Amino acid sequence: MDSYQENHQEEIDYLRKTLAFINEEVEKEAKKLEEKKSDLIAARKDMYENTVHVSSDFESLIDINLHLMQVNNHISSYNPQRIKNLKKLINSPYFGRFDFIEKGFGEKEKIYIGLYNLLDRNTGQVYVYDWRAPISSIFYRYELGEVMFDTPAGISRGDVSLKRQYKIRNSKLKYFFDCSVRITDEILQEVLSHNTSAKMKNIIETIQKEQDVIIRDRDHELLIVQGVAGSGKTSIALHRIAYLLYEGLNSNLRSKDVIIISPNSVFSHYISSVLPELGEENVRQSIFDDLVLEAFQGRFGEETRDMQLESLIHSRAKTGDDRRQQSIDFKGSRVFKQILDRLLWYYAHRLIVFEDVYYNGTILATRQQLKNRFLHNEIGTPIAKQLKMIERILMKKVHPLQKKRLKRLEKIVEKSEGHEFEIKSFSRLLAIKQAVAFRERIQKFTNVDYGHLYTLLFKNRGLLLKLSQGLKLPETIQEIISTTLQNLREGQVHYEDYAPLLYLKLKVEGNDVVSGIKHVVIDEAQDYSPLQYEIFKILYKNATYTVLGDIHQTIEKPIDCSLYDNISEILNKGKTIKLSLNKGYRSTCEINTFAQDLLGEGTQHDYCSIERYGEEPRLIHQETIEAIDQSIIEDIAKYTEQGYESVAVVCKTQEDAEKVFSRLKKSVQLTLIKPRGGEVIKGALVIPTYMAKGLEFDVVIVYDVNKENYASDFDRQLLYIACTRALHRLVIYYKGDKSPLL
Repeated sequence: MDSYQENHQEEIDYLRKTLAFINEEVEKEAKKLEEKKSDLIAARKDMYENTVHVSSDFESLIDINLHLMQVNNHISSYNPQRIKNLKKLINSPYFGRFDFIEKGFGEKEKIYIGLYNLLDRNTGQVYVYDWRAPISSIFYRYELGEVMFDTPAGISRGDVSLKRQYKIRNSKLKYFFDCSVRITDEILQEVLSHNTSAKMKNIIETIQKEQDVIIRDRDHELLIVQGVAGSGKTSIALHRIAYLLYEGLNSNLRSKDVIIISPNSVFSHYISSVLPELGEENVRQSIFDDLVLEAFQGRFGEETRDMQLESLIHSRAKTGDDRRQQSIDFKGSRVFKQILDRLLWYYAHRLIVFEDVYYNGTILATRQQLKNRFLHNEIGTPIAKQLKMIERILMKKVHPLQKKRLKRLEKIVEKSEGHEFEIKSFSRLLAIKQAVAFRERIQKFTNVDYGHLYTLLFKNRGLLLKLSQGLKLPETIQEIISTTLQNLREGQVHYEDYAPLLYLKLKVEGNDVVSGIKHVVIDEAQDYSPLQYEIFKILYKNATYTVLGDIHQTIEKPIDCSLYDNISEILNKGKTIKLSLNKGYRSTCEINTFAQDLLGEGTQHDYCSIERYGEEPRLIHQETIEAIDQSIIEDIAKYTEQGYESVAVVCKTQEDAEKVFSRLKKSVQLTLIKPRGGEVIKGALVIPTYMAKGLEFDVVIVYDVNKENYASDFDRQLLYIACTRALHRLVIYYKGDKSPLL
């Protein structure tokens, strides 16, 4: 028997042994769960039969509480998650192995790596190590020879004499091979050659060394990652969350303590299966639009990020007008943040008109006393809370009745209007009315509204210019002021006004919107303005951050390499690190080369592609829109027959996508993806460029890339995003003259 056959038989035997142990554990856990379920039912029955259901008797309440505690103990011990994890392991218990001798110990250990830990508690044998375990980092980071890894007791060192990878599916060993440096391209090639799925999958079998460094970083409060298209940024972020939750068993980090800020709700659905696949509960996901809706409670308009982008694209395409873009840039800038801060100072020191406060001829406080108390704010209490504290202090002085809630007093007054006989004492009614009137007088200077403040900035002639002394303003500032004021008067609050309004609200009222978040993941970092990062800083002031982006996928702003310096400066964490991912794994070499050429000179140097080859992108001219439609219908049928499971027709805007969908749906089954449309499913679909960000498809067909439709640098960035979504095939249609960007 040769060496391979011996190794093969050894691996077959170990797989059988591991599967046998898993099946035994499944049976044990199923039996335990059944027993716990029976105990729970019995405890509930006992509680129902042996306690009173309604009682004010103290001893009976104690008895009920004891039974409740017993039931709750049974519920807390009833956890079916372990059995779910074990069943997942039956399909593929592990994917890698390395042989390791720790320094100071002469015995060689065979370390098998899989999705979860698999431990025999009776013998102490570890059949499989969780991919997140400290020792598992060796598999991802080292070649054969000397290695080291972090342990709770410090750095441990040793030697690796073998690294091996497996393909196990449906409990069968398909093949294995030995590798040395890193997760071999053989496995990567096989995984990447598959079709994409309707939801993002885990990548634990193919995590690369540079990705593992990001996933396992615990030393930095702010981790910033610049990653090229297809480098796995979002997958890494999700695996990082799974790792932090695994490590969080010691640091008390739980899934409810983590939030992901996603670019849109479609993307949120797309990534929703990864953490459950990894055995963790899904964490909270939000988009900036949701944060705004939650904070404003429907007070302002309903323009969303996608509506803003639609407006920008159309205004540029039809008139070349970029005035709104200048307003967007200004209102999201650090300069505007300084103006807002000055506005808050100016309001506190100049615009609040305190008055001498009298009641029944007695002075309770002078205007100067009130102002001094308000401005003496060493602990930084928000303006609104300071003023309400002053209001409460004054109200307590006016009448003993004020110890009761003022809302109740107002209701009494309201009900008594015209029916004074309902109040036993007329003097009592008069005192109540006087107290309510007194409160209304002092509320003239104790009420502050962030929306009113924002309007003042544009309404008060010259105020914005006065507050911006020494700051650089855009050339169109007067037009920005007048247009914004007109919109506010008409009740039209644009998306770019949301961040300033939310910033003012948080500074005026304090942060009562979000609490308890310990770790924040911000995806598509390049899409957010400096002012939005200021908001994140306020909302999640005690959290650590993972921030991921790609400056080349910026949509409406110029490509700016200083982006991450600004983020670091704004979030201002003690330990910060910036890392880069320059290798793309999504697309074939041909598609990657084509996409890099779209960006122009000077961008290819920091990018490399995995060596996976396919067809060259196809540029196809058609004389009419009808001819393009017919060709796409034929393409969808052809690529579906070839086995590709997702074909995306990418249009420039949502409006374009809806028109194309209405024409194509008559001849082919496909789905229109809308901003709030939910999940991306398999099959053919139509989607606007900006909604495709972060997603991937087997085949991408870009619709009508002619010289009118795609001409500017703004269009270049949209086209780049569209093309980098393709895994295997890229087709570009155009009528008339093709875009000069191609």
